[in-house]
Amino acid sequence: MSAPTVDAPAAPRAGMRFVVEGPPVGALWRRALTRAVLVPLPVLAPLVALAPSRDHRFNLYWHGGLFRDDPLRIVPHTVDSLPGYLRLGNFRLFGRMLEKALDTAAYALSEVLGLPVNVGLRLVSFLSAVVLCVVAVLLAESVVARGRLFRRAPSTVAAVVPFAVAAGFVAAGGSSPIVLFGGLYLASAALVLGVTAALCRVDPAKPLRWWWVPLLLVGGAALAAFNEIAYLALPLATVAVLARGRLVLELPFGRLFTTAPARAVGLLWVGFLPVFLAVRVVIQRYCSAGNCYKGSDVRFGPETLEAFPVRAIAWLPPLAWDAAAPRGSWLGGLVLLGALGAIGWPAWRAIRDLPRLSQVGRRGALALALTAGTLVLLGAGMGSLNADVQQLVSSGRWGYGWRDSAVTTTAGALLLVALIHFVRKRVAAVLVAAVVIFAMAATVSAAANKRQRDIAMTNPAARLADRIAVEMADFDPTPAGATRRCALRADFVRLHPDSPFSLRRFDESLEIASRQRADVAFCPGVTG
Repeated sequence: MSAPTVDAPAAPRAGMRFVVEGPPVGALWRRALTRAVLVPLPVLAPLVALAPSRDHRFNLYWHGGLFRDDPLRIVPHTVDSLPGYLRLGNFRLFGRMLEKALDTAAYALSEVLGLPVNVGLRLVSFLSAVVLCVVAVLLAESVVARGRLFRRAPSTVAAVVPFAVAAGFVAAGGSSPIVLFGGLYLASAALVLGVTAALCRVDPAKPLRWWWVPLLLVGGAALAAFNEIAYLALPLATVAVLARGRLVLELPFGRLFTTAPARAVGLLWVGFLPVFLAVRVVIQRYCSAGNCYKGSDVRFGPETLEAFPVRAIAWLPPLAWDAAAPRGSWLGGLVLLGALGAIGWPAWRAIRDLPRLSQVGRRGALALALTAGTLVLLGAGMGSLNADVQQLVSSGRWGYGWRDSAVTTTAGALLLVALIHFVRKRVAAVLVAAVVIFAMAATVSAAANKRQRDIAMTNPAARLADRIAVEMADFDPTPAGATRRCALRADFVRLHPDSPFSLRRFDESLEIASRQRADVAFCPGVTG
């Protein structure tokens, strides 16, 4: 006689499906990083043909002509120019090398593709923006994750950050890093975040290796010789390492300052401070005579205290939208619809991935909020010390960008994402809403950028820069080409009759580029 059968409960099909059919960790990471690469591009795309302005009108041709055939010459050229720059109030040894390298890359890219150099300039700055967005995701994950970074699924932070960061990529005025020196300042901001992320990933359970010591000392000195934005890396890393150690790793106070990450930060400070202090003393002596370049001078006073709270919120996208498009309508048109489609698809994929991502607790969210909030305050403090920024604030132009915007916009985005993760009720709905809202904000930023380009190109100087870029892209060494180039120079003289310095820079930079392109003068008998 056989034993009676017993009906067992059905297996949890949904649970099995997640285990068997769910994407592996590597696939989730690839999707997260792909979104960080793709989302900024439709936001920035309307600016791809924006004409260069200010120093970039000349530097692209000057640096490109000088270094296109000998990039290694950038190093001695920059070292030789240091005394002059110190007298003007800035140092930026490695920052200037990076600037020249990026200008040369834009010039060479335009030459290879047969495109105007302003397109090459924007493509290089777009690449820096993409790198910054990717590094922002890695920094957020480096703070909130307890163990190995790529051995676990990315957190829900990684699903939201690309849209929040991309929403801040707004061309908020002529001094915004999205418009002016974008490649340099966005790459510098990526350096700040990257250094912090790397220090957060140092294992506190292992001793600091001896051969790291000289590398960290040299690294600290290199940060002091980079530029003003790079100065923010060490105070940010100090806060991030301590916040992660205490809140995420739950280290006792006794061990917090003796672990390998804390010691690595300390060694960077030891390498950084002697160079930083020596340079600042030299610059202060030059600036006390009133000969410094205003964009590099430090001015502390009542205007600083007035500017600080404004710069601490100037990164908010609604303020930046108004600065980018102060007149006319920009909410509409094909750009808005195109951006909605281009950003909507990654947003939908991010929402689908949310249930499979790692959750972030309140302690991790607090550590990220402290890190991001610190960088917002550091960037605002740096900006508020500048006379140009103080003038922007006093004239009521709150949302206008400056070089501090490269860090405050990204840090502000990380801060908002961290604060969202404090919500504990209806978490799934809140995260979906966050992705949708930031994706919509990024779409609006794309439309504002299009309007900003339209406004900028009504300027005769911008139209002339565009014509020069087209002429240099399709360089004609014949007498007919020389006649056209001389006519462009005559237009430049008419636009800038009282600026012999600008004319001298025009002649010098375009002559160098013309010689590099075809070994002929830009305007025979005048520049050559």
